[in-house]
Amino acid sequence: MTFSDLDLRPELAETVAALGYEAPSPIQAELIPVLLSGRDAIGQARTGTGKTAAFSLPLLQTLAASETRGTVRALVLCPTRELAVQVSSAMFQYGRALDIRTLPIYGGQPYHKQTRRLEQGVDIVVATPGRLIDLMDRGAVDLSGVEFVVLDEADEMLSMGFADDLEAILGATPEARQTALLSATLPPRIKQIASTYLRNPETISTTDGDKTASDVEQRGYVVNHRDKLQAMLRLLETEDVQSALAFVKTRAATTSLADDLNRAGYRAEPISGELSQAQRTDVLRRFRNGDVTILVGTDVAARGLDVDHVSHVFNVDLPIDIEAYVHRVGRTGRAGRSGTALSLVAPNESGLIQRIQRYIKREIPPTPLPTIEEVEAARSARLADRMREAMEDATDADRRLVTELVSEGIDPMTIAAAALSLAREDRGETPLAEIHPPRSRQHRRESRNDHPRPSRPHRQSSGEREAGMVSVAITAGKRNGVQPRHVVASVAHTAGIPGNALGKITITQNTTFVDVPAEFVDRVVAQDAYKFGSRRATAERA
Repeated sequence: MTFSDLDLRPELAETVAALGYEAPSPIQAELIPVLLSGRDAIGQARTGTGKTAAFSLPLLQTLAASETRGTVRALVLCPTRELAVQVSSAMFQYGRALDIRTLPIYGGQPYHKQTRRLEQGVDIVVATPGRLIDLMDRGAVDLSGVEFVVLDEADEMLSMGFADDLEAILGATPEARQTALLSATLPPRIKQIASTYLRNPETISTTDGDKTASDVEQRGYVVNHRDKLQAMLRLLETEDVQSALAFVKTRAATTSLADDLNRAGYRAEPISGELSQAQRTDVLRRFRNGDVTILVGTDVAARGLDVDHVSHVFNVDLPIDIEAYVHRVGRTGRAGRSGTALSLVAPNESGLIQRIQRYIKREIPPTPLPTIEEVEAARSARLADRMREAMEDATDADRRLVTELVSEGIDPMTIAAAALSLAREDRGETPLAEIHPPRSRQHRRESRNDHPRPSRPHRQSSGEREAGMVSVAITAGKRNGVQPRHVVASVAHTAGIPGNALGKITITQNTTFVDVPAEFVDRVVAQDAYKFGSRRATAERA
């Protein structure tokens, strides 16, 4: 099958061919005909399988057939500003022969630039929900003429707390619109939104069975938490890592792991939500250029990343949100390439890895870590390859030096060994540390019984705050109509953190108390625009 077989306009088929696309991917082959027929659709496909073209091409064809110009006729909603820019750029490329104007709208840009472009007239708006809501509140954007709506990476938008915004935006568009919902996973809330705002949609899934790409090799390594760095270093020594993403739980851990990897001789950079867009863009540019080999980030920081050449994903910390595992693994094995996902599993995470396997419908085989001998063998093999290359470039001066040393009575084997030793020093190979055998919970209990420790203070009850959480007070409560779901949505959206990271929520008449992971507290209290209906609230440590 070719794109011409999908009944696309000649201009679109020719543009796609000129961009180097030969045959449609499975999601494109199935979704494009459905959308061209005018039906609503739910498309479930992994990251990197061509979802953008799958909805963009029929959307552009639908708009090209309309005589209306100068009003917003199509709306694409994306979870992050980076993805909004990427989608807008792709749609511009696909539709450049059709004279269709596209505008990305996202936070961090001056309002006046976006409102001026809207006044000049655009056909397609690609927006993040938060900024679009702000423009709607200002009366700067009119969605009454929208014919086509796309919810791209809908599960990510929900996890970021945009559910209420999505419903407000969809409610401002005509009921007769055509709607497409694209998502890597389909949690219950996604299905609820689809049943409310999509009309008899056709569901297309290219993830039946294994929810992760079949050409991504997945392995698990059971290792004590304190040995995870050493385990990762051994894997980096023995795997053919061209470029990698390493996932950890907290922003602090991104910096710590990146520093450790740099000290071990690897070019690593942390990527976190604290970076400005310019800094983030610079880090990604250096990663794409190969100046950085390993990006270390959290699930939040990795949202919207569009990098096609990732050879490995390291789950240094397993995600608590099982669906996040699918998104992580989807960062490798993209666009038909193979990839590798390696998970470091602490003994107390055995239940979590089992739940992940049940969810993705695929085994993540437990694998022994490379031994010190295997790492040394890999190092020697690389050094031998370098020596073979160097022998071809050896100069007369090099040969004279060897001859001179031999004439002094030094054995040629000793000379070669010394040269190899110097080469190892120049490479700065990290000394290998022992890795302790993983200790089961039963082993740890027995060890504690054998070596009793002094009594500890009384543990917190289940109703008290979880370890690692800090209580934050928000200046809105029951009298403002605040409910727990409003708190999750507002905090996640405004502070840019995952809603499922929040802990216990207590709502009093005038104040709401919410437990926030310690690594996110500064970001949460720094915001001054939490919205609960017409109420604007601030947050401070309780």
